[in-house]
Amino acid sequence: MAEGVARNVDHGSGSPDAGDTIQIGIAVDIPEPWGGTLTRRRLASGDPNTVPAHVTLLGPTEIPVSALPAVERHLAQVAAAHLPFTLHLRGTGTFRPVTQVVFVAVAAGISECELLAAAINAAPELQRELRFPYHPHVTVAQDVAPEALDQAYEDLADFSAMFEVEHFTLFSHSGEARFQPRRDFRLGG
Repeated sequence: MAEGVARNVDHGSGSPDAGDTIQIGIAVDIPEPWGGTLTRRRLASGDPNTVPAHVTLLGPTEIPVSALPAVERHLAQVAAAHLPFTLHLRGTGTFRPVTQVVFVAVAAGISECELLAAAINAAPELQRELRFPYHPHVTVAQDVAPEALDQAYEDLADFSAMFEVEHFTLFSHSGEARFQPRRDFRLGG
């Protein structure tokens, strides 16, 4: 999708009240055929939070609806200031025992993801305290039985995918459905 093209997302009818908020998230989608493979594997683990495979740049964050235009301007500036890069996903990792998560590791493109995440989080509307340091990855099993975590870890141990990241995506959640893509921001302007 071209930079700056808004995707259709229904945020309800009427104009927003001053107190209205919206949940947003920002991520790099994993393209096909790898995205579908990783999403199906997460679903097979029994993970109740299965969403399309992605590398998170900003986790779910609640902002006032009135701040959305400023956030989108900020994201356009961030995207313009960062060049496309190669992302290499390879093998598995886990955050156990701290959290019950198994993921596919980012083998190349780590610093690019870290720089993007830091720049995105620099917006006053998006600053928040993180529970853990940022670590780019693709979650493939979370908060499921230990056996399911072990199986996901083993099944994807030899996984490898390499592709160019040319944009990141702003997702929004109106409270009525899962996060939906709202707008892509092309890297390098």
